Amino acid sequence: MALTSKELTGLEDLLTQEDIIIKKYQSYASLCTDNAIKEKFDFLVSKHSQAYACLLTQLQ
Repeated sequence: MALTSKELTGLEDLLTQEDIIIKKYQSYASLCTDNAIKEKFDFLVSKHSQAYACLLTQLQ
């Protein structure tokens, strides 16, 4: 089933948002001196990377 242009635009917007979130959390993790907090940011990067990959498969 083909996606409408509105759906494609929505997916592209979500991909952009996920990419921004991933980059922010990666940046925050690199600045952390507390390992427990760094691990939480790394976990969030992983989760949002999975969401990004899932959205990307919808576009293919």
